Amino acid sequence: MSGRYDGRVALVTGAARGIGRAIASRFAAEGASVAIVDLDPAEAEATAETLPLSSGATAVGISADVSDPASVERAVAATVGNLGALHIVVNNAGVTRDNLLFKMSDDDWDTVMAVHLRGAFLVSRAAQSHFVSQRYGKILCLSSTSALGNRGQANYSAAKLGVQGFVKTLAIELGPYGVNVNAVAPGFIATEMTDATAHRLNLDVEEFRRLSAEANPVRRVGAPEDIASAAAFLCSDEASYISGQTLYVDGGLSTGV
Repeated sequence: MSGRYDGRVALVTGAARGIGRAIASRFAAEGASVAIVDLDPAEAEATAETLPLSSGATAVGISADVSDPASVERAVAATVGNLGALHIVVNNAGVTRDNLLFKMSDDDWDTVMAVHLRGAFLVSRAAQSHFVSQRYGKILCLSSTSALGNRGQANYSAAKLGVQGFVKTLAIELGPYGVNVNAVAPGFIATEMTDATAHRLNLDVEEFRRLSAEANPVRRVGAPEDIASAAAFLCSDEASYISGQTLYVDGGLSTGV
């Protein structure tokens, strides 16, 4: 499974755990050098050290707050400085601050918007100058099936649907410069984030996963590796004629079956 990303450099935000880590690992396994960008510097470095790197590829852990412009600029500069180039950006960093509208605070709203939507904007803006000058680049943003609406997630749903509009616009703007921009919208993926949702709902984690699987046409929950597989395709040259799209990776749930 090596070779598809030989010579490529990928930057993945929120990559110290969960979906981001799985995507970074998949890129590394296929030949890429990878920048693990995460708010926690120790976890970013620890994850970078465990990637299944191919011969000649390297990895680096970089601490950054994706909602802060200066921090993002430093992270992109550090990626290019340490790894020599930048070809792929995955905007994966995310948080949840779930609550019903009448209980949702200003901070609940602002935090989710800052990380998901502002973060995607800042990282993409910082990367695009490199992409445009080399006339090559791949931007992948993480949306969610919650973009279609989900009780208790007005902030998260709005941000994730906003990501889809952002992707469509960037595809139009950057396409003439050899840059593809797409999104993946995961359904239920077994991660620390969805486990936290189970706790919020006072449900046992395994019971929460079982119920989610029963509601899904393929009768299982997703794994981070399912999203990594989609990312590996959309960020590859095999997907060079695909741009501005959102791929729902949810076991068929969004089809309404």
